Amino acid sequence: MKKGNPIALLPIGVFLGIYLGLGLLFEYGMKIPMGFYNVPIIIAFLAAILVACLQNRSLSFDEKLSVMGQGVGDKNIITMLLIFLTAGAFVGVVGRSSAQSVAYFLLDMIPAQYAVAVLFVVACFVSTAMGTSVGTITLLTPIAVEVSQAAGFAAPLCVASVMGGAMFGDNLSFISDTTIAACNGQGCAMKDKFRGNFFIALPAAICALVLILVCSSMSGTAAVFSGNYDLILILPYLLVLVGGIVGINVFVVLLAGIASGALIMLLTGQIEAIHLLSAMGTGAAGMFETSMVAILVAAMCSLIRVYGGFDALLSFIRRAFHGNKGGQLGMGLLVGAMDIATANNTVAIVMANPIAKEMSRDYGISPKRAACILDTFSCIFQGVIPYGAQMLVAISACAEMGLTISAFQIMQYLFYPYLLLISSLFAIFLMNEKKAAV
Repeated sequence: MKKGNPIALLPIGVFLGIYLGLGLLFEYGMKIPMGFYNVPIIIAFLAAILVACLQNRSLSFDEKLSVMGQGVGDKNIITMLLIFLTAGAFVGVVGRSSAQSVAYFLLDMIPAQYAVAVLFVVACFVSTAMGTSVGTITLLTPIAVEVSQAAGFAAPLCVASVMGGAMFGDNLSFISDTTIAACNGQGCAMKDKFRGNFFIALPAAICALVLILVCSSMSGTAAVFSGNYDLILILPYLLVLVGGIVGINVFVVLLAGIASGALIMLLTGQIEAIHLLSAMGTGAAGMFETSMVAILVAAMCSLIRVYGGFDALLSFIRRAFHGNKGGQLGMGLLVGAMDIATANNTVAIVMANPIAKEMSRDYGISPKRAACILDTFSCIFQGVIPYGAQMLVAISACAEMGLTISAFQIMQYLFYPYLLLISSLFAIFLMNEKKAAV
């Protein structure tokens, strides 16, 4: 084993100092709305890479560029980037009106006393189909506020139900950036990760649904607001979801989703033909920052690995965690800590990927279990931190509806992330995991 060099981890510390420090200053010191997300994450990573380039004088600058190029040129990184862009194009073509269609359809069909449970179920489905928790929360929070006002349910409970369901899909969706990052980073098929992850997420979702039903049964049930819906709009999402589950290549599934979505959107008059390519480009452009972060993290981690930083970190992890189960817990806490620091579960997974891959070899953790742990634990922490995009978007959407609500009011009803943590720990310590072949 190579000798570890803790100083090689300095670039990560520089990134966290800039991003987390300025984020906390903007959000809580200067009271800037969405202040955490006014910090340019790409600039923070560029500063970290500059620090990495200034380290280790035994390598010339050209040699360091070669090391970074090898990291960026890795097959998994290229695959990840292509899936990011294709998934973005799919969402751009199909649009997001299907979320409201599903919500209004179920609210119209199911009795009012179950409206909060409906919000949770709809959020689970929509986020799994769309692959974005923030997008799901943006679309469904106004409906949650309307349900609260019309039926007399506690507003924090309604909003928290949407947030919990949104994190369910963020964790499981085949086109979620977290799933893409975790599976490609660990080298496992998405269908394998989904199947393993599903049996961890499902018990948590069922228990959360029961708790939501119990809490909502204590409130009034007047008539619930309803709206227009067109269920044909959800067909492309169902196609992608089913295709992913049965194991069809993700590129084939996404291209089929784009083609069917384009056809449906044109036939239903949702978009004009001249604007179709523009919508596709806009959707892909929405993935540019995530793609650039993946590139910069790959370059930075390549240098850190060569400098011996990962060996130092792994040495510490080996002393703190022992055995296969201890390694799984350590991996979950690693990505959780990175998520707390970055307030972005995709970035946390991308940063944790190379370290987690080394841990998988050392602790005999299979690629699909590693991908599952990274995605699940990042979603657990992202779903509850009060300064995460999901929480801030939900609060902002409530404010636009004339409702003032705090993060801590919502956090007490975030049943799903808390139960997902319990379910994940149960899976680690009470379920057998076959050692991966090294």
